[in-house]
Amino acid sequence: MTEHSAPPRVPFWRSPAGRAWAFQAVMLGSFLWLAVSMYRNTLENLKTRGIGSGFGFLHSEAGFRIGEATGIPLPQGGFLYFLISLAAGLFLSRMLARHLKARNEAPLDTGWFGLCLLLSIGLPAATLYIFRDSVEIAHYTESSSYIMALATGLANTLKVAVIGCVASTFLGLFIALGRLSPNWLLSRLCRWYVELNRNLPVLMQLFFWYFVVFQELPGVKQSIDLGGWIILNKRGLFLPGLVPQQGAWLFVAALITALCGCWLVLRRAKRMRDETGEPGKRLVPCLLLILGLPSLAWLAGGTPFLLDFPVLKGFNYTGGMGLTPEFTALVVGLTVYVSAFNAEIIRSGIEAVSRGQREAARALAMNERQVMRIVILPQAMRVIVPPMTSEYLAIAKNSSLAVAIGYPEFVSVGGTILNQSGQAVEIVGIWMGVYLCISLCISFAMNMYNARIALVER
Repeated sequence: MTEHSAPPRVPFWRSPAGRAWAFQAVMLGSFLWLAVSMYRNTLENLKTRGIGSGFGFLHSEAGFRIGEATGIPLPQGGFLYFLISLAAGLFLSRMLARHLKARNEAPLDTGWFGLCLLLSIGLPAATLYIFRDSVEIAHYTESSSYIMALATGLANTLKVAVIGCVASTFLGLFIALGRLSPNWLLSRLCRWYVELNRNLPVLMQLFFWYFVVFQELPGVKQSIDLGGWIILNKRGLFLPGLVPQQGAWLFVAALITALCGCWLVLRRAKRMRDETGEPGKRLVPCLLLILGLPSLAWLAGGTPFLLDFPVLKGFNYTGGMGLTPEFTALVVGLTVYVSAFNAEIIRSGIEAVSRGQREAARALAMNERQVMRIVILPQAMRVIVPPMTSEYLAIAKNSSLAVAIGYPEFVSVGGTILNQSGQAVEIVGIWMGVYLCISLCISFAMNMYNARIALVER
């Protein structure tokens, strides 16, 4: 019996892996060369035409007014300590969870889970409470720099994006469930809602909500007043505002603690149901936590908040919380537009779950609400999350259309700075970089959630 010799070893540069690495290196080098060439060519053309370059102009005084300026906490003092403690708490809780999972190969019990929550939520909350007096909030004025103007525009963009993502998700869920309803009228109304909003351009919808709806509202003297709680007129939407008092910090801390406690109670009840088949107590402990802890904080620290109702003084309402027509039209327009796409995504995800799952759940004496919440939606999320990510990205990017209705978001503020300074290349580069970072953050968060709910194949 002859022994077969091993085949000769192929050199790395002749192997498929070597060729792949070589192609990647050539592509990377070509891309870097192209980027450097374009950068040098741009600088040379700007110098030839006598146009200055660089980002030094950002420190100049802005000199223009922003109609809706959001306060920005400065990364110093108490807010900086809060960010450091938040990062440290999340890192420590993550490392602790990984260590215990690797040692026990089982989910965390209630005690260790509570410790992780204390590190990730309690530590930052305690830090913010201790250093609350050193938190500095910067507000934009005409004498502020271009950097502050861009930061204010970015804050307005993020505010619209966050509210739009949350509102469009819930509205899309309700429309999707309405489309799946056996009620003929409700199903047809939801269907026409989806078809109408999906086939109209988003810019046209923004024009409709701003010029046709909000600009046609009655004047200040003839405002639509719903008992002083909701006031609607051509100047915007006015709601009661919460004015924090001395015991506000203690009340908020108690409320956060109560919510974390409810999370622990629900998790423990779920684990008991999985292990013993008997549901643990959930309603009474959660009610005691939600009602008891904030009530004790109210008694100990006094009234945490006072309601400030809007009052008509002169030619406009003062006090309370006012939402401008531009902001309201932008949020409503984006929410309605994207919710139509979200409704179809959610509906397709629900229908992707086989009928056998629903029938098996009904055979276990589950009602329709339990079937949808426990069986259908968790499985449908694996189908829903990837396309839903694209809709969230669309909300963040379509917010730049607010320049058409006069809302001072990031692109609008940047356009004003571009007209004043003439630094077109730098402003466009800032636009591209910021929107790229926003999109990458949304994609990263959604991909992490998608990885958690994905099926683990063996």
